[in-house]
Amino acid sequence: MRRYNALRPVMLIAVALLTNSLFTNLCAMFGMSPESASNVGFIAMMIAALVMYNRMTKHRRK
Repeated sequence: MRRYNALRPVMLIAVALLTNSLFTNLCAMFGMSPESASNVGFIAMMIAALVMYNRMTKHRRK
């Protein structure tokens, strides 16, 4: 386990949770129902986590 960076998983979780709360609050602010806003926030969280994971692994592969 050479060159393991403990900050990467923490940063990935933090970005995912912040994205979820941001999108949920924005959708609720624009009048969306709480259930739908929560679903949109979850989808945005998954997309942000996948994009960030791909960027981190692409940088490590080179």
